[in-house]
Amino acid sequence: MEMKYPRIFEPIKLGNVYFKNRIFASPTGHHEMSPDCFPDSEVVGYYEVKAKGGVAAVGVGDCIVHTKTGQSHVKQIHLDDPLVVPQLTAVAAAISRHGSVAAAELSHGGKYSHVPELVGGEIESPPFLRDGSGITYGPVADRSPSGHPILEMPEDVIIEIIESFGRGAQVARLCGFTMVTIHGGHGWLLSQFMNDKVNKRKDRWGGSFENRMRFTLAVIESIRRRVGNNFPIEFRMSGDECFEGGYHIDYGVKIAKELDGKVDLIHVSTGNHEAENGFVITHPNIFLDEGVNVKFAAEIKKHVATPVATVGALSDPALMEEILATGKADVVQIARQLLVDPEFVNKVRDGREDDAHHCLRCETCFSNAFSNRYHRCAINPRLGTYVDDKFAIPSVVPKRVLIAGGGIAGMQAALTAAEQGHEVILCEKTDRLGGVLNMERGIPFKFRIAEYLDRQARKVARAKIDVRLNTEVTPALAKELNPDAILVCAGAEPVVPKIKGIKGANVLSAEQVAEDPTRVGKRVVVIGAGFVGLETAIWLAMRGHKVSVVEMRDKAENGNTIHHVAVGVQLTKYGIPVVLSTKAKEITSEGLIAKGPDGKDKLYKADTVIYAAGQRPLWKVADALADAAPWVNVIGDARSPRVIADATREAYYAVRDIGAV
Repeated sequence: MEMKYPRIFEPIKLGNVYFKNRIFASPTGHHEMSPDCFPDSEVVGYYEVKAKGGVAAVGVGDCIVHTKTGQSHVKQIHLDDPLVVPQLTAVAAAISRHGSVAAAELSHGGKYSHVPELVGGEIESPPFLRDGSGITYGPVADRSPSGHPILEMPEDVIIEIIESFGRGAQVARLCGFTMVTIHGGHGWLLSQFMNDKVNKRKDRWGGSFENRMRFTLAVIESIRRRVGNNFPIEFRMSGDECFEGGYHIDYGVKIAKELDGKVDLIHVSTGNHEAENGFVITHPNIFLDEGVNVKFAAEIKKHVATPVATVGALSDPALMEEILATGKADVVQIARQLLVDPEFVNKVRDGREDDAHHCLRCETCFSNAFSNRYHRCAINPRLGTYVDDKFAIPSVVPKRVLIAGGGIAGMQAALTAAEQGHEVILCEKTDRLGGVLNMERGIPFKFRIAEYLDRQARKVARAKIDVRLNTEVTPALAKELNPDAILVCAGAEPVVPKIKGIKGANVLSAEQVAEDPTRVGKRVVVIGAGFVGLETAIWLAMRGHKVSVVEMRDKAENGNTIHHVAVGVQLTKYGIPVVLSTKAKEITSEGLIAKGPDGKDKLYKADTVIYAAGQRPLWKVADALADAAPWVNVIGDARSPRVIADATREAYYAVRDIGAV
């Protein structure tokens, strides 16, 4: 299908995650939360409607990593409060079920953490400060404009906050977010430490440029340790602070070059939230040109290999296309434009851009947020009332729906589409439905999964669904079938780790073992302590093999905590050691050589080495079909490898969006 804006709707991959286009919803916060700062149904609806409107990612702003020292105002999400997890999970689920990536912005206000200053004055002490422990810290000692003392942040607090960023990212991943955004711009904590005009420290956290960057780089490392190398990290920075007393683009380029290769996306914003002249640049007003801040992203992009995003006063799709086509940025981020018209991206894709409202830049939204903590828009009457119609089952116009892939997601999508009255064609490239889980049929404790696959296949056979086995969906086939909508459910493939000797005769993937366990020798080492690796180890131990597991992370953590406990019991029962903080280096005929936490190499003797290093999405299928129909969505493992629950939920809700009136 020929598209008016091909660059806008070209997918991009960051880390191990697929983004369906180049327009992201920039992180914004929301004040209408519970007194304990838990997102309520209206907050969920606020983020969900953006995802439903077609953006590739939705940023959830104001997630504070260290509540006692980091809050700039009272209604921010506390990532260090374990009670927030259910509500934050609801936010992430509402975003991801519409095919968008949920991104959590990790923030700390530093010297602009005003909540301790307000306690006992403008506001009642919030629960976390009622013991009087709230202190405002900055890079150096200072005073706020009202005279409130700002203390120089001691090193033990610096270390604590660095770890809190990592823990915050870990909580976000637990809640279902598949990207995090480090807020290093707008004058907040990390930008304070990076700024040579603010950070006048004389210790290892200040002085030289290397020392001023130390805090930020340590935060990135802390997050990487908690979420892994394939989990995308976005870094939000000010390319130019645009006011006297702030740094300018030459210094912004210098910062970006230090970030290059360490994060997956450099989000170039501008300005400083707490400086009046900088604030109006961060949030461009009616007196500034469309895309006024693009030039800063374009300059930084000249100096880095990492993808770059731009943001600020962007509502014209033709300008967005030009920015992407000329290489000024790789991603366009919008914020207020989605308050005005959450359906903006869908309208542009469908050729309905004349129906799309554009942000007036009248600041009604910001003014209300500051004055009464309530979101309002001058021309969108639905802003703030999304919960009213959130749960209504939408009426649909019947469409021709092509589903590429007959695994968990594909079967659920086909069944839901048939129930809604669509014409459904389900294509599976192999000779049976069920996808990658078919290979687990021989594992005794997975028999319920085999039953489920068979049950879904029977339902598909009974429904009005045109099932085509041994049929791969190609652009040519899509052109021939001429669907109104395509759901890409192509799944993923095993990651082959880059280890010397990985192609040896004594090496198998966990998938190969599931297909034929007779190929496995008596002594076994499994690389990877995810559920696939651990369950493979347990199954082989049940069969009489002597098994050990090697994991490079410092914890064998997996998302399903209760199942993790059950797995742990089985590991103990069968005497399977799990060696942590140990990185595989080489596989020889004798076994696996791995580097332990002490920095020394050790040989783990084995007849067979099995790798379970995760899954890689089959993005080539999604890429080929990205413009093959007016409406294309990528769900399940084809977008980002996760679990059965994610695939099922995304398939159900993605179909509900097709033809919705």
